Amino acid sequence: MPALRLVLADQLSRNVAALRGADPAQDVILMAEVMKEATYVRHHKQKIVFLFAAMREFAQGLRNDGYTVRYVKLDDEDNQGSLFGEVQRAFSDEDVDELVCTACGEYRLAQDMESWGRKLNRPVTIKGDDRFVCSLPEFRAWADERKTLRMEYFYREMRKKTGLLMDGDKPEGGEWNYDQENRKKLPKGYEPPPPPPINDSETVCEVMKLVDDRFGDHFGTLDQFRYQTTRDGALKRLDFFIEHCLPGFGDYQDAMATGEDFLNHGLISAYLNAGLLEPLEVCDAVEEAYKEGHAPLNAAEGFIRQIIGWREYVRGIYWLKMPEYKEQNALDADRPLPDFYWTGETDMHCVAEAVRNTRDHAYAHHIQRLMVTGNLALLLGVHPDAINEWYLIVYADAYEWVELPNVHGMAIWADGGVLGSKPYAASGAYINRMSNYCSSCRYNVRERTGKEACPFNYLYWDFIMRNEDKLRANHRMGMVMRNLDEKDKSEKLSLRASAREFYKRLED
Repeated sequence: MPALRLVLADQLSRNVAALRGADPAQDVILMAEVMKEATYVRHHKQKIVFLFAAMREFAQGLRNDGYTVRYVKLDDEDNQGSLFGEVQRAFSDEDVDELVCTACGEYRLAQDMESWGRKLNRPVTIKGDDRFVCSLPEFRAWADERKTLRMEYFYREMRKKTGLLMDGDKPEGGEWNYDQENRKKLPKGYEPPPPPPINDSETVCEVMKLVDDRFGDHFGTLDQFRYQTTRDGALKRLDFFIEHCLPGFGDYQDAMATGEDFLNHGLISAYLNAGLLEPLEVCDAVEEAYKEGHAPLNAAEGFIRQIIGWREYVRGIYWLKMPEYKEQNALDADRPLPDFYWTGETDMHCVAEAVRNTRDHAYAHHIQRLMVTGNLALLLGVHPDAINEWYLIVYADAYEWVELPNVHGMAIWADGGVLGSKPYAASGAYINRMSNYCSSCRYNVRERTGKEACPFNYLYWDFIMRNEDKLRANHRMGMVMRNLDEKDKSEKLSLRASAREFYKRLED
């Protein structure tokens, strides 16, 4: 029977389950730009432009291949404002009998979609999203066998399953993980690959005008929009990454530098998470570059680990633990998010750089996210809801399935150790080691207390002392606790006093 086939903004793949078996002669493909999805959080302007423009390009490609596409633009007169409203309207207008969807990536929408069949009184089929290497039932089976759910062991299973970087039943090079070789600071005079070009295609410019009109007060700027919005464009970006960025990606993937917004990163995650690229095709391309001698093993392994290891792992954790996962607050964090996360107006140069990068590109690489903005939120004790919402808003690759475990579990340890065995807390010394930020900062990274001290230094020890009862029993915090015990009372009081003064400045 003729079907209405719904394709969501992050499902822009011809291989998505809802399109499999589609009959161009009788099925109708529905795609809709709706206000509810654009504003359930106030998404970065570039994220909205990227997704709406990519949706329009994808729809046109389907039309070119003979499919009937019902595409609803945001400013269409009869736009119902929600996905369900547009599904309901399509059933009234089109000669279709059933709805076919692919499972979505966010719990709130999944709950809504589960009710659609009853509300419509029509057959609704929600197919599993099989664009991932590990199915959700497979992840649950893996998790059921373990007391702790560490990514490293999951990653090894995915290597064996895919055969990526495997030498028989052993890992290529003899080691599963080359993370220790991926932490080099940029050498002086290093010339990174050029940034992606500005995208000012006709479709992008049209959507930019819409976004300026409807979402002008959302976070972010549009004058440096660099995202490709077609599969061909995404493939070209992948080729550029492999040719120019991958050789140095392994050594410098954790490095940061003032004014260098991309370094050896490829901005591939936005395309992966929207469906324009698929995980195994990018991993296959990276593995081939290694085999051809174009990239070293630590670069290929580091990239593949992020895709078939971490990306698959956090998706599994999200669907395994929701909805209770989102409510966890293991450290009882309760502070509001500081305004400088939006304005970038702070004397902490590393934070100002990370926020500027985020504002200008809807992007910052993983160490900026984890060890600058995430680390600071952890040290300050920002409430999980506030920092999770910020990350979901500001990045073009952010969907709750990938954002929540990364932030809630990895960055702020609100899950109490489901993802990471200890909090990723660090002082200014880490940022100084991995960047040149501190040389341009008004604070002194070598000072621990006082007005000239790097705030990360005293906030770090304030965090440890504030959460001592919760952290002392953690076996991976032994060295930190011994260092704390060696501090005399006057040093501890000075550290706490510097932290209190910082909090007061925030409140003022």
